[in-house]
Amino acid sequence: MRLFISYLLLLLITVATTTSATPTRHRKNYRFPKPCKKLVFYFHDIIYNGHNAKNATAAIVGAPAWGNTTVLTGKNHFGDVVVFDDPITMDNNLHSPPVGRAQGFYIYDKKEIFTAWLGFSFVFNSTQHKGSINFAGADPLMNKTRDISVIGGTGDFFMTRGVATLSTDSFEGEVYFRLRVDINLFECW
Repeated sequence: MRLFISYLLLLLITVATTTSATPTRHRKNYRFPKPCKKLVFYFHDIIYNGHNAKNATAAIVGAPAWGNTTVLTGKNHFGDVVVFDDPITMDNNLHSPPVGRAQGFYIYDKKEIFTAWLGFSFVFNSTQHKGSINFAGADPLMNKTRDISVIGGTGDFFMTRGVATLSTDSFEGEVYFRLRVDINLFECW
């Protein structure tokens, strides 16, 4: 009887540790959920550089002691904090009619490599979309594509969650860049 109970206990422990140690997404037969909504937008960032105040959509608001708030700091822009209010378009043309604004900030957060941390919202007020989508996450800029979290929203995007894949579609020096944002929402209300 003792041997039977010991064997049963060992079997239960083995089953419990093997099933809980294997994350659900790595199981062979697991199916990833399909997005409830897919969207693609472009946002256009024009950083103020001391000469382009008329069309700048972003400004350096914080810099390390060795930097300044007009020109991005040296190597990898470490320590710079930039706020932005960029137009969002449905295509990659800066002069297309905007469907909303990308508003938020990014912080260049690593000395060794070009990377930033983002926190921003897409704020819509068009005939197609109303409300906002909120994003946050690390942006390793040297990668061709980067994923950041969709952490909520309002209006048409109330309490939405998902993943946004960013890719740099174009850039001109340190003044202008355009990001393509492929959004996959997995919670839609």
